[in-house]
Amino acid sequence: MPILPTNSTYRPPRWQFNAHIQTIYPSLFRKIPIDYKRERVELPDGDFLDLDWSLIEKSNRKKLVIVTHGLEGDSTRHYVTGMVKKLNDNGYDGLGWNCRSCSGEMNRLPRFYHHGDIDDIRFVVNYAIEKYNYEEVILVGFSMGGSMTLRLMGEKPEQLPNQVKFGIAVSVPLDLFTSVYELYKPGRRFYMKRFIDKLGKKIKVKATQHPNNQLLNHDGYKKIKNFEQFDDRYTARMFGFKNAHDFYHKAAAKPFLKSINIPTLIIQAKNDPFLSPECLDLGDATNNPNLHLQLLELGGHVGFMLPNSNETWVECRVIDFINGHKN
Repeated sequence: MPILPTNSTYRPPRWQFNAHIQTIYPSLFRKIPIDYKRERVELPDGDFLDLDWSLIEKSNRKKLVIVTHGLEGDSTRHYVTGMVKKLNDNGYDGLGWNCRSCSGEMNRLPRFYHHGDIDDIRFVVNYAIEKYNYEEVILVGFSMGGSMTLRLMGEKPEQLPNQVKFGIAVSVPLDLFTSVYELYKPGRRFYMKRFIDKLGKKIKVKATQHPNNQLLNHDGYKKIKNFEQFDDRYTARMFGFKNAHDFYHKAAAKPFLKSINIPTLIIQAKNDPFLSPECLDLGDATNNPNLHLQLLELGGHVGFMLPNSNETWVECRVIDFINGHKN
């Protein structure tokens, strides 16, 4: 695996002087408007997904980027729209898809989504290619979306459509087990609380939708204070894992990296408050020539803003990576 320079040329704006500001500021204040056209597609299991398309004018519908958001995100998050815009400007149609329950409307079935759940992203990729007969597809995933993207490429690489030429994963909790415990550390618990609160609101709605489904019982939810408790009670039971620890080990992307067979760029910040040191170590995938790991000293979690610009270093780097790996 090519290990790219850690220092690189990236420096955040001077006033973003720590990892929390680098993480939180773009999440709250960075706006990249995209004129999406929404399409609802029906899934084989009776549920639906909402796909948001950004089709460029005068496009020959040959090139597409598919962007997958993070936990409790959606297609309007700044990192999704920023990447879609950057690729639009470089001749690619864009597709930001929404995981179940993340598009502004709750999905029909009891199930949600998780880091290792690749059935829906596989459906989206195949559907998009068939819809417009794309010849070149780039997959980009952020945080949890990065886990899904890497799993899709590595779990059953023989099933990946030939049209998928590149993969990009940013701020990815490659080792779920240790990443969960990073958010237990002092000064980081507020991130976890925010996720637990958002997920709790959806569980409450789900409990109303499916009152006879005990997997969605909302009683006593206020006692849940961390991911381990949430995943023990909901994620593991809903998706057939033994417990939270079983889920963390089986859903992680890291064990599947060695099987990825297309050029793939993984970008991680060493100061990311969500990532453990194990997420910066790619283990037995080190010798996979298709993987390119870029570790940056700074950037936070899905931050990487540039000084005096509304673009991010990641968006610019992706274009360089793609252009540098085309025949």
